[in-house]
Amino acid sequence: MIIARSPLRISLGGGGTDLPSYYREHEGFLIAAAIDKYVYITLHETFVTDLIIKYSKLERAPRLEDIEHPIIREALRMIIPDQTNLEITSMADIPAGTGLGSSGSFTTALLKVLHAYKRDLIHPSDLAREACEIEIDKLGEPIGKQDQYIAAYGGITCFRFGKDDRVEAWPLKISEQTHYNLEDNLLLFFTGYSRSASSILKEQNDKSKQSDKAMTENLHFVKDLGYQSRTALESGNLEEFARLMDVHWQRKKERSGSMSNPKINEWYDFAMKNGALGGKLIGAGGGGFLMFYAEDKMRLRQAMHTQGLTEVRFRFDFEGTKIVV
Repeated sequence: MIIARSPLRISLGGGGTDLPSYYREHEGFLIAAAIDKYVYITLHETFVTDLIIKYSKLERAPRLEDIEHPIIREALRMIIPDQTNLEITSMADIPAGTGLGSSGSFTTALLKVLHAYKRDLIHPSDLAREACEIEIDKLGEPIGKQDQYIAAYGGITCFRFGKDDRVEAWPLKISEQTHYNLEDNLLLFFTGYSRSASSILKEQNDKSKQSDKAMTENLHFVKDLGYQSRTALESGNLEEFARLMDVHWQRKKERSGSMSNPKINEWYDFAMKNGALGGKLIGAGGGGFLMFYAEDKMRLRQAMHTQGLTEVRFRFDFEGTKIVV
C-alpha cells in the first residue's frame, strides 16, 4: 500500500491573480501558506481486474474510461493508463468546498501516489504543473494555480505567475518570531457554508477574458496588496498585514455578488468589534472559512463561540505533498 498526503492552504495576499485569464495578460503574484490539515490518497494492487475508487461514493470500473470521477480518470490516463487492478481511496481532514484548496490538494496527492507506484521521483514544480494540466487544461475548470502549487511546495511561499505560464516559487523571508506570531494569531472559523469554487470563479474568469475594466482594476489592486503584504510580513509588521487583509476582503467582495452573504458580513463585522485586527473569507468566496488576525485571541474565540462558529486550529506545513507510507 502507498499513502500520500497533501496539505490544504490559506491565502495571505494576492489571491485571484493566479487565474490564467488574468496572469496571461498582466502577470500574477500571491502569497499562500500550507497548513497541517490534509487530503490523503491510498493506493494498492488488488486481485481483481476492476478499478475500485472510493471517495464520497464507491465506483467499480472495468476500464479507465468508465470512471466517473474526472480528476481520478484523467490522472490515471496521464500516469498509468493501462493499469486496472488498483484500489484508490481518498480521505480528508476538512470537507471539500470550504475554501482551503482541497481540489488542488486532492490532485497533487493523487499524482504523487501514482508516481510513487511507478517509482518515479517528481519535483514539486512538475507535480503542480501536472495537477494544473488536469484541472485547468483537460477538465476546463475556471480556477487558478495557487492550490496545486502551494500543496506541492508547502511552507509560506510566494508565487509569481508569468504571462508565458511559467511559475516562480520562493519562500517568504520572515523571521522566526514573525512566523510564530503569525501562526499563533491567525484564527480560522467555519461558516457552515460549503460551495463550489468553480461556480464562484467563473464570473471572475469570464469578465477577465472579456477585459472587463472593473474586474481588471480590482485584480491589479489585489496584486499590489499582495506585494504590500509581503513587505509587511517580511518586516514583521503584522498589524499592517492585518489591515491589508481587511482592505483585501472589502475589495474582494466587489468582484461578485455571490462572494459573501448578509450572515457572513454580520460575522465579519462582529469579529472586527471583538478583537480581530483584520480578516477575510478564505478561497473563492461564498462560504467556507473566515480567517482573522487577532492579538487578543481569547476575546475573539469567545465572541465567535457565542455566534455558533467552530474554530479549526492549525499550524503551518513545510513538507508539501509527500509519501507517508
